[in-house]
Amino acid sequence: MNWNLSVMMILATSLPLCHTGAQPVPVGTGDLAAFQARAAQYHSVVTVPTFETTTNEIQATVTRVIAEGNAALDRIGALTPAQANFTNTVVALDDMGYAMGKANDRLGLIEQTSTNSVVRDAATDALKALDDWSVGIDYREDVYRVLKAFAATDPQLAGEDQKLFVETMRDYRRAGLDLPKDQRDEVEKLRKQLSALETDFENNVTKAQKSLTFTKAELEGVPEEFLAQQGIKTGPDEYTVKANITFHYIMIEDNARREDTRKRMITAQCNLAREANIPLLQKILVLRDDIAHRLGYASYADYATETRMVKNAATAIHFEEDLKTGLQPKFDAELAEFRQLKIAESGDTNATIHVWDWRYYANQLRKTKYNVDAEQLRVYFPYQRVLDGMFAIYQRIFGLKFERVTPPYKWIDDLQMYTVSDAQTGEPLGLFYLDMFPREGKYNHFAQFGIVEGKRLPDGTYQRPVCALICNFPPPQSDKPSLLSHDEVATIFHEFGHAMHTILTRAQYGRFSGTSVPRDFVEAPSQMLENWPWDKAVLDSFAADYRDPGKKIPTAILDQLKVARLATEGTFYRRQLSFGIMDLALHTQIHATNADETLPLSNQVLSEVSLPVPPDTAFVAYFGHIIGYGAGYYGYAWADAIAADMATVFEQAPDGFFDKTAGMRMRKEIYEVGDSRDINVSIEKFLGRPRSINPFLKKIGIDSK
Repeated sequence: MNWNLSVMMILATSLPLCHTGAQPVPVGTGDLAAFQARAAQYHSVVTVPTFETTTNEIQATVTRVIAEGNAALDRIGALTPAQANFTNTVVALDDMGYAMGKANDRLGLIEQTSTNSVVRDAATDALKALDDWSVGIDYREDVYRVLKAFAATDPQLAGEDQKLFVETMRDYRRAGLDLPKDQRDEVEKLRKQLSALETDFENNVTKAQKSLTFTKAELEGVPEEFLAQQGIKTGPDEYTVKANITFHYIMIEDNARREDTRKRMITAQCNLAREANIPLLQKILVLRDDIAHRLGYASYADYATETRMVKNAATAIHFEEDLKTGLQPKFDAELAEFRQLKIAESGDTNATIHVWDWRYYANQLRKTKYNVDAEQLRVYFPYQRVLDGMFAIYQRIFGLKFERVTPPYKWIDDLQMYTVSDAQTGEPLGLFYLDMFPREGKYNHFAQFGIVEGKRLPDGTYQRPVCALICNFPPPQSDKPSLLSHDEVATIFHEFGHAMHTILTRAQYGRFSGTSVPRDFVEAPSQMLENWPWDKAVLDSFAADYRDPGKKIPTAILDQLKVARLATEGTFYRRQLSFGIMDLALHTQIHATNADETLPLSNQVLSEVSLPVPPDTAFVAYFGHIIGYGAGYYGYAWADAIAADMATVFEQAPDGFFDKTAGMRMRKEIYEVGDSRDINVSIEKFLGRPRSINPFLKKIGIDSK
């Protein structure tokens, strides 16, 4: 993500990334004001967000956005049928929604990253107010009357304009505007209730915390490097770890030799937000089901999937169940192998593999059978080298240049900002922030947050995007840098792929910009990029022992790592499928009459598809995806199937994962168009052929013959 300062950096997009043993070339520094001024030459604008820092500012933003939005709606609603045209109706709605969306996205980031809990809470309240108001937009009868009058003229539109028109009218139907007034009023009321509950659920997930204390003996097997981290050792023989911090949780589950320690950890995580969120989820599912039925759908899953690639719940369920069945032999074989390891370690011939065992014994299998110790590989992945190496690769294949600049405002001291421009023309394309390490009150997983989406503005200029990576990598220590696991390297390649999707857009309308694609496709471009850290040439361009930069990961180790991954893919993927099948089950089977079955049903499905959940736990209460991906978590597998196919374009290219021709095709056919055309067209244009599921089946170990 950074570029310029030297001739060497200027040439980085065309020369080999770096020589074996060389430090990846860091990005240069630049001038933000000059970058913004240069945008004008391309008839575009780069806007640095102005973040609200007080509760009064947050409230003022909400008041202003709602007032401006209502004024825009009033202007549309006042049009006569003769005055209505595409620009002052359909485009005007996109303009209004875009302005509201910018405020919503910015406040959403504040809610998840502000260091001030009062400000975070104010942002939550503001998001509820905006969500409540935005639901009401759909029910402005005066606006809909004008839109219908325009639609009745049978406008002759094409391309992105036609897609915007069709989907805008579809949204009114999906909101219930074709229902009698009393019925659509009820749908509006229910949707507003639902929106507030969903915001509360997500906020509870972010707020949920649970610290566990262990003795040194209870943490046998956990790496000393982890135990030595700041804040972990809290007493003479006391170590405190947090179930809500992902890398803490995985460190214990992967490495703790004592079964009771692993069980305590997973049980704690599976009960995060339980008391607050199970009652909320019951209400959410009932409301979703009620709304769907009132709108004429058999289930909320059918309602939600209508606008996605899969089109209906039955297809999604069939897809997940087929994968579940196909993985059964591999899943059984892997559990049997884990069980033998547990028998050997415990001496108990009746040993059973529990859900708190699979990560540990998968790790033991990698160590014993494949001679791969994931923790020992961390020395090859110091955070800054990984970042610089990834930047060099993405600059090369996508024809970009990144530069680090000073952000005008920092919500944390170590916040970083980078500019992105076209390497050949110098055209400014956007900005991104990096907020990469955990802290109290912060969003506790890994995600890209859009802040300003791309869009053609009413004055004809193009608004270039701004986004942020919000992550929780292990922080640096006093005597060593932040060291990532190989999985975490794949994670940063993935999340930065979302940033590329956001920033490289050229969609004309905010509705279609960047990652605003069907939910069951949005992960595919980023999942594809997870293949890069599995390639030896890619790793050699940046991965090196931080103590001896000339020391690279041996080919034999990487080969074994690949074999080890395939050896445990059945267990991993059955777990992923359990989330998707549970999500679909809840959104097809829970109704007002059986809402109290929400937790039992979720635990039943998770236990049947993967391993039985810990007794008396509520994983679904901490499953934030049940909100944003409601009836859509199947999309991870659906998108992964597309991603595996897309990766073959690079695998078969002359320069492999460094191939600029393939990268520029990705930029042009996937990133730039966003959702401005049928996503199936974009996929086939990138592939140069129809889609195939065979690369995905091979990846997860299912015989596709």
